[in-house]
Amino acid sequence: MAARLAVVAERVTTPDLVIGVDMATAEVRALAMDEYGQVRAESRQPLPPPTSPRPGWSEQDAGSWWPAVAAALAEVTRTVARVGRVVAVSVCATSGTVVALDRHGEPIGPALTYADQRAVAEAEIAQAAGSARWAALGLRVQASFGLPKWAWLVANRGSAVAALGHASDVVVRRLVAGGGGVGGLGGEPVPTDWSHALKSGFDPLRQEWAAEAMEALGIRSDLLSEVRRPTEIAGLVGSDAAADTGLPIGCEVRLGMTDSCASQLAAGAGVGRFVSVLGSTLVLKGGSRDLVVDPSGAVYCHRHPDGWWLPGGASSTGGRALVEGFPGRDPSELDDLAAGHGPATCVTYPLVGRGERFPFVAPEAEGFMLGEPDNEADHIRSVFEGVAFVERLGYERLAELGAVASRSIVVTGGGSRSPVWNRIRATVLGLPLLAMPGASTAWGACMLAAAGSLHPGLTAMTMSPSVEVVRPDPAQSDTMDANYARFRSALADRGWISG
Repeated sequence: MAARLAVVAERVTTPDLVIGVDMATAEVRALAMDEYGQVRAESRQPLPPPTSPRPGWSEQDAGSWWPAVAAALAEVTRTVARVGRVVAVSVCATSGTVVALDRHGEPIGPALTYADQRAVAEAEIAQAAGSARWAALGLRVQASFGLPKWAWLVANRGSAVAALGHASDVVVRRLVAGGGGVGGLGGEPVPTDWSHALKSGFDPLRQEWAAEAMEALGIRSDLLSEVRRPTEIAGLVGSDAAADTGLPIGCEVRLGMTDSCASQLAAGAGVGRFVSVLGSTLVLKGGSRDLVVDPSGAVYCHRHPDGWWLPGGASSTGGRALVEGFPGRDPSELDDLAAGHGPATCVTYPLVGRGERFPFVAPEAEGFMLGEPDNEADHIRSVFEGVAFVERLGYERLAELGAVASRSIVVTGGGSRSPVWNRIRATVLGLPLLAMPGASTAWGACMLAAAGSLHPGLTAMTMSPSVEVVRPDPAQSDTMDANYARFRSALADRGWISG
């Protein structure tokens, strides 16, 4: 009797766990969490950096994805083996990173990352063929989208192309191979989600692939996956994946969302609540009951799993400007230099590469600096401010379209770990910020895994990271406003925005 009671007690006290996987560009992160949002384990595994064999191209070894994911999952499952039972996993990845697959579900050649710009002609064809559909969605097809890049892959990867997918799809296929009667390697394609599929030609309003654009691009319908709502079950973990990862056979694999959408969920996405995700790039998203349509295509809407909309956009500026502008420097050193200097004497638009997609669309846009920095600290400070200026311009554009942010804005992503940058951003925006560095893509992926497995849905979540309130610095507000006015004027002079 005592032994039976001990078994029952163990079942009661051993929590069910979920794992969220973030497939970023530089690394894979896996996070294990219980139903109350307590982190039980974490692992990070590096990915090879993208290469650029030609100007405008950005490729990554897609064969590196599964080994990195498997290693991260294996480390996490070893850690939690005596803590609880993993019941679900969800995978989120960068938006616009796509790959061609053979009949076994293996990548054919390198993936084309979100930064790849080779498919300019294909983007123009797709835009023209589906113009009425894109106008209704407020979407303008760009070369960075998955749809034109899929067309390029079909035309250039040969007859071996048996399917087209996103980075998340490659991993989901491996997880469910041979599990739960669902396809995967050597079987029927697994479903994809409507978030990763948005920029690949899926219409979230009509709930269908844009057939007219696919036909114009030469993309056969049999190359496309079924599209389902994020949080739905894609399949169950099979024996091969269980051996590689330590996940239990039969563990649920639930569909994820793009990285920025997942971060927004982690930050408590809701109608009227806006989130800035500052990582390598800057992404702004908010919640709206109605579809927000931007004729310019700078603002577009993902669809929340519960059916409402997530208007926003992704700029090509962000933390990458610091990484590439000041290579090898410790972020805390850059913080100290910026904090000790005060407002910059010059104004910088810290765009890396060519072309901007939000808050305005300008394929010819290039970064610039107005004036010369007094010293390195002045230069660093101007980059911090420049990203904040793009952020303010983004929220102004959203407000023009009727998507007005509430009295405070949530900030997350790696850039939100910088208290100096957060204070600069709050001052430029003139609003308090709710800093949630923990509201990561991996955290949001855990929430997507938990919806239906540990909780009835996303609205019932109790999983939320800690918050720090960051207020504007009134002593610097006037100078920041003046610098922002110079920034806006310079963009208008170049014809990128209206005056």
